[in-house]
Amino acid sequence: MEAPPTPPASDAQAPASSARRPPRQAALSFIFITVVLDMIAMGVTAPVLPQLIQTLAGGGASQAGWINGVFVTVWALMQFLCSPIQGGLSDRFGRRPVLLISIAALGVNYALMAVAPTLGWLLAARLLTGATSANMSTASAYIADVTEEHKRAGAYGMLGAAFGLGFILGPTLGGILGAIDPRAPFWLSAALCLLNALYGYFVLPESLPKERRAPFNWRRSNSIGSIRLLAADPQLLRLSLINLVMQFAGTVYPTVFALYALNRYGWKPLNLGLSLAGFGLGSAIVQGALTGRATARFGERRVIIFGLACAACGFTMLGLSAHPWLFIAAIPILTLSGVSNPATMALMTRFVAPSEQGQLQGANMSLQSLAGIAAPMVFGGAYSLFVGPWKALDLPGAPFLLSALMMIPAAIMAWTGVRDAPPHTAPAPAP
Repeated sequence: MEAPPTPPASDAQAPASSARRPPRQAALSFIFITVVLDMIAMGVTAPVLPQLIQTLAGGGASQAGWINGVFVTVWALMQFLCSPIQGGLSDRFGRRPVLLISIAALGVNYALMAVAPTLGWLLAARLLTGATSANMSTASAYIADVTEEHKRAGAYGMLGAAFGLGFILGPTLGGILGAIDPRAPFWLSAALCLLNALYGYFVLPESLPKERRAPFNWRRSNSIGSIRLLAADPQLLRLSLINLVMQFAGTVYPTVFALYALNRYGWKPLNLGLSLAGFGLGSAIVQGALTGRATARFGERRVIIFGLACAACGFTMLGLSAHPWLFIAAIPILTLSGVSNPATMALMTRFVAPSEQGQLQGANMSLQSLAGIAAPMVFGGAYSLFVGPWKALDLPGAPFLLSALMMIPAAIMAWTGVRDAPPHTAPAPAP
């Protein structure tokens, strides 16, 4: 890992008060709004994309299901490939242009999906959507730029809250609009993104001064090269592995939840929808309101361990819950585990230079994309293995129990190998 760049004399002589000037609230508000709108735009299309695929494919539900799986996979693959590229570009040219261009391009891509006359056109637009929606790496780097180190966990918690809020609102709006016209949700997504880019043009300042930028390097900004950054420091490597385990294990919920609740409890769509909304709302509250306070009082390391313990307990309850009330009781415990991810991300930002924040966040997003590609197959296979006619043991909650087991080595790693104090720090410049 490269050493942090030495600030020029003008920076070194700048008053301490100016270096610690609080960031403009409009900038942080824009990042929050960007994530909410990105998630709404993504969620709005979720209820109608399979229907549009089936219409364009001209086949039955079975064929549409297979094609929809391909669409999900290629979207995650584009996230894996493009997140470090966007992060590296933001380290070179600044966060503002990369954010605004990617948001505007995302709006154009949704418009292309809205008018797609063929399945090939729709797939091409979906590929571009996956590439341009990889701006979470730049948004996360922006937060590291403008937020003081001891407040970053709270800021990343607000980012998680924005994610949860968009997760709740998006599918609801998509279902309402989709009943009117299957292509209407895509037009709404396009409008949201384009309006957000226009709004950001007027309110978003640059967060990365030119003297803190790094040359763009393809070797470091490809998916594999960016991940090498995570292995450059033992603490960073441990934190990245913990983050990967959390992301992988958390994928069990969207992968098998609906099938599990439907087959074990006989829940109807209303029950499923209410429980998903409750989980999303609880996660948003925990990450947005509790993470910052908890890390300020107990430190990131203890918060990470607490979150992993809650995840292990919550997943175990989900896996063993023979009755719906135990399943519902596990949801609040599981939402508390949401404090781990922003605390981990905040601690990781302290181990890289300001000019490497984009590369760091790109590497994190690449790992999350890998989890998004591999985890559904693992948990879907585990569910089928324990509920199919060939099952050796009747254990439909096996995927949740597998997630709980994953938390144990992650918690041990956090307990024995992670420390709060990094080897070096760098003040966050105000935009």
